[in-house]
Amino acid sequence: MKNNLKVWRAKKDITQEQLAKKIEVTRQTINAIERGKYDPSIKLAFKMARFFECSIEDIFLYE
Repeated sequence: MKNNLKVWRAKKDITQEQLAKKIEVTRQTINAIERGKYDPSIKLAFKMARFFECSIEDIFLYE
């Protein structure tokens, strides 16, 4: 699944590590999601959307 996670992180000016701590996952998980190697659970996608104050569809693009 394609995503704009890196763009959203840049908007908030936070690192992968900082985002990982905020949503309680590892930095490696954030890295894998950004590279399209891992699709997050719906629960994790909701956590990200809440953190960035946007919808899941703003971050993740269904192909």
